[in-house]
Amino acid sequence: MGRAVSSRPASRGERGILRVGNICANVIERERPLSPERRPEDAVEPGLRPRRLEDYIGQDRVCANLRILIEAAQARVETVDHVLFYGPPGLGKTTLAFILANEMGVKVKTTAGPAVERAGDLAAILTNLGPGDVLFIDEVHRLRRDVEEVLYTAMEDFALDIIVGKGPSARSIRLNLPPFTIVGATTRPAMLTAPLRDRFGAVYRLDFYDAAAMRAIVVRGAEVLGIDVDARGADAIARRSRGTPRVALRLLRRVRDYAQVRAAGVIDAAVADEALAMLEIDDLGLDEIDRRVLALIVEKFAGGPVGLDTIAAALAEEPETIEDVVEPYLLQLAFLERTPRGRVATRGAYAHLGVPYPEPSEARPPAQAPADQQPLFR
Repeated sequence: MGRAVSSRPASRGERGILRVGNICANVIERERPLSPERRPEDAVEPGLRPRRLEDYIGQDRVCANLRILIEAAQARVETVDHVLFYGPPGLGKTTLAFILANEMGVKVKTTAGPAVERAGDLAAILTNLGPGDVLFIDEVHRLRRDVEEVLYTAMEDFALDIIVGKGPSARSIRLNLPPFTIVGATTRPAMLTAPLRDRFGAVYRLDFYDAAAMRAIVVRGAEVLGIDVDARGADAIARRSRGTPRVALRLLRRVRDYAQVRAAGVIDAAVADEALAMLEIDDLGLDEIDRRVLALIVEKFAGGPVGLDTIAAALAEEPETIEDVVEPYLLQLAFLERTPRGRVATRGAYAHLGVPYPEPSEARPPAQAPADQQPLFR
């Protein structure tokens, strides 16, 4: 739902409020065990990240297309076309970039959009690439516009146009680069500029993993990490991982810690359930803040509709935290609906909370916010 937009620029105080909201969302995202964002403890141990396409679990459509792309480039003795991966965090975009480089037998260098602050930084990276090398740019949507303009020519013509000198004596010099491949990754494809997006020859979306793929990822991770887990224990972890491999491997480590202390190092269904219960993660992968949001809408606002700002005020959280951190998975489970009047809890949300679903005749009118808050409903 749209927030009322004003044409005037935000004041310093308003910008400060938005900034604090983003900081709060980031802090909560880092603290949640189910956060798909990368953390220091998620560092990949040797052997945990697949190196070949045949070892990669899930994303069958993307892997099939990548295999054709790689084999065709090898047959022509050319570099792979520039590739863009997009989708939610934690689904394997970085892993696929490393697999692509490994299958082509070339080196891979990594950077991130926010880290490339000046066009000169990008020029230094590109001039150090060898023939056929892969440059992986994470969060490619956060590249500065002046840096993007340098990247356009490099991606199309494998050349860099550099301005030497200033004023009337300035002149342009073109540096030729060896053919290379840019692999971009983004969680916000809509934020990519059209000129940059059009220069990627292959664009693939990564989707959440199904239950069978998540179970296979947990089993493989346990083998690499030397963890003793049975089929039911692996299923219990996979079921709560929100279809995200990064979350699954993080939960596997936490359950391993519990099993070493309380269960002689063996993970079965009972041990996994006990360990994840201590983390306040239920059977569907909802944690404490997810359930608080659902319970508020169901019990305090009769299932909705209720505005985002009202939910945030009632929970003493920032609206950005609710919208960016909590709602995506609730929408994926179809526990929540976004309507023009506000958020509405579905029948599935009532069933998960163990609350009888009210028939239309039994539903009481939703609580109304003050009139001055009505334009803020999203």
